Amino acid sequence: MQLKALETFLCVAETGGFHAAARKLNVTQTAVSARIRLIEEETGKPLFTRGAGGTGLTDFGRQFRPYAEQMLSLWSFAARDLPMQTQNRVALRLGAQLSIWDPLLVDLAIQFENRLGQLLLTLNFDHDLNMVDAVATHVLDAALTHEHPKDPRVQSNELSAERLILVETPTADDPVFVNLELGELYQDHVRTTARQARGQTVFLGNCLMALRYLLQRGGTGYFPEFVIRDHLSNGDLIPVVGAIDLMLPLYLVTRKGTATSSDVLTCLTDLREPY
Repeated sequence: MQLKALETFLCVAETGGFHAAARKLNVTQTAVSARIRLIEEETGKPLFTRGAGGTGLTDFGRQFRPYAEQMLSLWSFAARDLPMQTQNRVALRLGAQLSIWDPLLVDLAIQFENRLGQLLLTLNFDHDLNMVDAVATHVLDAALTHEHPKDPRVQSNELSAERLILVETPTADDPVFVNLELGELYQDHVRTTARQARGQTVFLGNCLMALRYLLQRGGTGYFPEFVIRDHLSNGDLIPVVGAIDLMLPLYLVTRKGTATSSDVLTCLTDLREPY
């Protein structure tokens, strides 16, 4: 989609008419109509209503407007500001399949900067995204996943498994089991614990939200040791006696031949040594 078409769409929306937009942009009305038609053809939706009362945005046009503004703003940043900010800086885009590793991504980014200098950094927290495919298609440079990647476009390194501990709050009037639903291995491991709980709350993998809920609500749940270490030390959480720890596999995924893959692996290995 052409940037001029987006600029024209926003101008029509602002001025309230095709004639006014053509005057402001110093182009013909035919050019304005053609640019608007280009967006409508690509989206399959009309952007404006035209009638005796003037030109107004359709429902879709109102929904599309903030996206057009964001796209132009992003392009402006990329074309004007980004070149100045990226001089002598390594670009690194990181992602994780499960939210239990969100804190680890932040620590990894800091470790990487301490080792190699300031980054042009992107952290991806969209846990619905297929991280292996995102690495293979250059959306991400590196990702953490609990499933062994089989995509021939990527390479993977198996790291030490993540240790999840079943913990509970010391007291709770009506305790629940917090279920993170971290894949089949996790579900198989927690099935008995979940059945025995009087209540269950599902967080669909959002580890930090689940931890905050558990601390305030009271109950039990499996959490990574490095995430709850401070809460165990100060007594906010205690290990459930007799519970079996869950060892969740962890793989670092990078593209084959990527220059930064060895540096990411070194930083990540150094980070996880204390764990």
